[in-house]
Amino acid sequence: MNKRQFLQRALAGVSAFAVAGCDRLNKSPWFADVLSAGESLNRRVHHLLGGRVSMAQEFTEADLSPTFRGNGSTNPSDAPYRAMVADGFVNWSLTVDGLVDKPITLSLAQLRTLPSRTQITRHDCVEGWSAIGKWTGVPLAQVLALAKPKANARYVVFHCADTYGSGGGRTPYYESIDLLDAYHPQTILAYNLNGKPLPTANGAPLRLRVERQLGYKHAKFVMRLELVESFAHLGRGKGGYWEDRGYQWYAGI
Repeated sequence: MNKRQFLQRALAGVSAFAVAGCDRLNKSPWFADVLSAGESLNRRVHHLLGGRVSMAQEFTEADLSPTFRGNGSTNPSDAPYRAMVADGFVNWSLTVDGLVDKPITLSLAQLRTLPSRTQITRHDCVEGWSAIGKWTGVPLAQVLALAKPKANARYVVFHCADTYGSGGGRTPYYESIDLLDAYHPQTILAYNLNGKPLPTANGAPLRLRVERQLGYKHAKFVMRLELVESFAHLGRGKGGYWEDRGYQWYAGI
């Protein structure tokens, strides 16, 4: 076995281990420690195999899954979100702020006027299922170009319209990626799925597609992009709702 084959096998092992289930494993006391130990290996192996600039595989319309299931939060009950659903997202807007020279706010109609990208890709969920969908949206790089990130910005944080959890412990959902993934040509803010406006179950009106990572990184119901230098002021400081509960921050596939 040569070095590249060894690294590929090691990477497959790390990714396969992650594909074991969300909520059930999250309750296991040993799971966070294992994920934490595996994350640095996962990132190093991806780097050794060519970094994160290569393109995810794209498919044809003949490969589309019959349905693209929703997962996790699929119909948020939060009152502000329900109001936006009721008016067809006419009053919805995306805010881009934080470490930027030009904070901006864009309506859904304005986003649809920006240069778009359509890609047919496979969504791989940490729970072990996959689906192929046709996504259309604006490349995140286009939006960042309008806001002009400052030199010390390192991450894009996605603040979402839904809260997550149970009972009185519900928490605003958020996720993050670094600027390397943010400027990847396949990283888009998707507003269409399979040629139609994004359904609520799949994150309407706007969701992230970051095709080189597992599904929990693809934030849904996106309301705000915040450019930051660190995660210290967010949640438990790990960079995302699930990351705060032990999942890997970088979930590369």
